Amino acid sequence: MPRRRQPPTRLEPLSYLDVGESFVAAPWPRRAGGSQLAGGRRLEKRRAPARTLVFTLLVSFFFIFPVRAISLIADLSNPLVAITTGFAGAEVLLFGAVDGPGDLVVTVMGPEETAKVYRKTQVAGIWMNTASMTFTQVPSFYSISSSRKLADIAGPRVLKSHQMGLEYLRLDLPSAIVSANLAREWRQGLIRNKEQSGLYAIQPDRVAFVGDKLFRTTLYLPPNVPVGRYQVVTYLLRDGKMVSAQTSPLFISKIGLEADIHTFAQRYSALYGLVAIALALFAGWLGHVIFHRS
Repeated sequence: MPRRRQPPTRLEPLSYLDVGESFVAAPWPRRAGGSQLAGGRRLEKRRAPARTLVFTLLVSFFFIFPVRAISLIADLSNPLVAITTGFAGAEVLLFGAVDGPGDLVVTVMGPEETAKVYRKTQVAGIWMNTASMTFTQVPSFYSISSSRKLADIAGPRVLKSHQMGLEYLRLDLPSAIVSANLAREWRQGLIRNKEQSGLYAIQPDRVAFVGDKLFRTTLYLPPNVPVGRYQVVTYLLRDGKMVSAQTSPLFISKIGLEADIHTFAQRYSALYGLVAIALALFAGWLGHVIFHRS
């Protein structure tokens, strides 16, 4: 008896699902009462593990570290101070805003330099330099302003870590050179000399709040302020703890004829000395001629 020929099997159409990782194939849903094809296989949707891991990490990051608003914004009215022949000092306004109550501390540090301190003693009725000590990496200028006294804002540990105050400046000498007591005396002598020349200053209660969030203070620069790049750092503290800080660069440079003379003296020091001597001799001779004729 001849075998009965079965009708050809009709394949169900496949739908392609774009899931972001790759295209996967799956048959259309089977109709009610329909039969599953014998030997047919269903392609399950597979996720790419790399993208799943990245997505999980991003979600975890935003839950663990929520986005915070900016706590402190500060800026300078004039980030460039020009020194001319008639320079008699300058004042720079620092202003900004905070996101809530707190204490503010503003430090101004000039470029580092090498400073030498001399000790004078009386020898045969004459005061003479009998000893000296050299400090390296010394701020050529240091000024600090605050909304209150530093002792009322934070503890010694916080003040020392951010060099807030003359007693917390890093002006240490190697222990192999001098003992701790002598190093403290030399350090005090260096700070005293800087204060007398107007290059080191502490100004409490100089940062004023305008309302609850706005603040301002005036930074004073003396006539003998060194040239170079300065760092103006504004700190926001609450309950003795550091909340935020912002650094604003300040540039002080010489312009005009004085700047040209300064550059010439730095680059050609020997020639500058010879020219200065020649000018002094000429001025002396000219004065002698004028007064001799009169």
